[in-house]
Amino acid sequence: MLRCASLFTWEATMALWNSDEELFRIARAELFTAVVGDVMDKLGLMHQFLPPQIKPLNPDMVVIGRAMPVLEADVFGERIEGSANSLMSKPFGLMFEALDDLKPNEVYVCTGASPKYALWGELMSTRAIKLGAAGAVLDGYSRDTRGILALGFPTFSWGTYAQDQGPRGKVVDYRVPLQIGEARIEPGDILFGDLDGVCVVPRHAEEEVFSRALEKARGEKLVKQAIENGMSTVEAFRQFGIM
Repeated sequence: MLRCASLFTWEATMALWNSDEELFRIARAELFTAVVGDVMDKLGLMHQFLPPQIKPLNPDMVVIGRAMPVLEADVFGERIEGSANSLMSKPFGLMFEALDDLKPNEVYVCTGASPKYALWGELMSTRAIKLGAAGAVLDGYSRDTRGILALGFPTFSWGTYAQDQGPRGKVVDYRVPLQIGEARIEPGDILFGDLDGVCVVPRHAEEEVFSRALEKARGEKLVKQAIENGMSTVEAFRQFGIM
């Protein structure tokens, strides 16, 4: 049980939002991935962070939204005729369909490719913004970095690399479950990312996770104030149960 000396309890915080838009606004204003991850650990959700090499292009970028998972696969030619799979003759596979299917507040999250080419770029960001998407999370590289930074579109990747996916990779499916590292991502789960990483909040636990995270974040402010006023860390943890 998370203990906190504030007036807030996680049951009380549940009344603070009635829509995704309200929840995401509160999370951006008050939360960070470390506190959300701590809460999920306490709830037994121990494998919710994506690998640490997935970082924002700009340290100030924050992404929060519903996962729209996209599955990529390596190929060895932009068009391969005569294959048993009709996607092999289609440049980029289902990438354009996946991109166009983005809904407001969704995050394009892609895995399955080897790290030999970029999975995201400026034109994709431009289309995603037009559709109201919340960001992109790539288990691989992104490119067109100056353009993406100018757009301000939250993009999280291994880093920047200009090599194109055209003759090297295709999207083979989307809105399907994925696994990145130890974290499983179902369509509609919440992805929350900042400078410290990206975590997956399962849909079935999201209300309790974010409510308890708000309680803990508000409690941490009291702990910080107490330590600044001279309280020892031993006493602070004894009194607040937070560190």
